[in-house]
Amino acid sequence: MTIHAHPDDEASKGAPTLAKYASSGCTTVLVCCTGGEEGDLQNPALREPGQPFHGLDATEERVKLAEIRPQELAESAKVIGFQFVEMLGYRDSGMAESPANAHPDCFHMADRDEAVGRLVALIRLHRPDVLITYGDEQSGYPHPDHLRVHEVSVHAFAAAAEPRFRPDLGESHAISKLYYSMWSRDRMMAVHEALLAKHGRSPFDERWFERPGHDERITTRIDVKDFMWARTGALRAHATQVDPTELFWFGLDESELAAAHPTEDWILAESRVGFPPTGVVENDFFERTEWEGHTR
Repeated sequence: MTIHAHPDDEASKGAPTLAKYASSGCTTVLVCCTGGEEGDLQNPALREPGQPFHGLDATEERVKLAEIRPQELAESAKVIGFQFVEMLGYRDSGMAESPANAHPDCFHMADRDEAVGRLVALIRLHRPDVLITYGDEQSGYPHPDHLRVHEVSVHAFAAAAEPRFRPDLGESHAISKLYYSMWSRDRMMAVHEALLAKHGRSPFDERWFERPGHDERITTRIDVKDFMWARTGALRAHATQVDPTELFWFGLDESELAAAHPTEDWILAESRVGFPPTGVVENDFFERTEWEGHTR
C-alpha cells in the first residue's frame, strides 16, 4: 500500500517499483489523499484550438481540471498495475499560506485523528505487509499535503495494529514494514549528467543540489531498469499536469534512464521483522528472514 498526496504523485514517486511488484502478482493498493483541486494546467498544448481547455478563463479552467484529474489518476493507476485505488476524501490544500490552505475541507485542516481513522480503515480492509509513505525530512519541498501524508501515515501504521483503536474500523492489522520514498542525490546527479551529455543542458540547477541529501539513510534499492515504462506511461496519463516537451520528465528515454540510475531508493523507517544489518542494503521489500532480531 502506497500513500500519496495528489493525483500524479504516484507517477513521479515509485511507479516502476510498484509496477514491478504488481507484475509479480503482488496486490498493490494506491491511497490518494486529495483530489488535486489546486493543481494548475501544466501542459500549454491543451489550451490550443481543438483542445479541451481552449478558450476557458481561469475559473473555468480550474473547474475542468478538477473534473479531469480523477480520470487521469485512474488511467495512471491502470498503467502501473494497481489493483485498488482508494481516495481518502480530502480537498487539495494548495501551497502554504494560500487561500486554499485554509479551506475547511482540505487535508491540511483535517482533524488528525479523523484522517488517521480513515487510513486505518483502509489498512484493516486491505491488510498490507508493506506501507510506503513520504519521509520525515521534507525541507526541500514542504507542501502542506505532503507533510500531512507523512504525519497521518506514521500514526496509522501504529494505530492499525492496536486492537483498542477504533475497533469499529475492522480487525487490527500489524503491517510488517514502513518505507519512506525519496529521490536520492546519487540518482539526481546521474540524471543531471545524462541530460547534460545528451542535450547540453539540464533543469537541475544549483537550487536542486542545495537541498539536503539523505543518501546515507538509504536501506533499500529496488532494481527497476525493466519497468521504466511505468513511469513514462503514468506521467503521460496525467496530461494536464505534465508537459510532454519538458526536459525534466522526458529528456531521457526509458533505456537512458535505466542506464543512468537503474534503481529506486527507499528508507526502511519502521519494521516489525527486523532491519538490515549495518552496511547491508536490501533489494526487496519482503526480505526479512535473516534479519530477525536486528534493530536500529
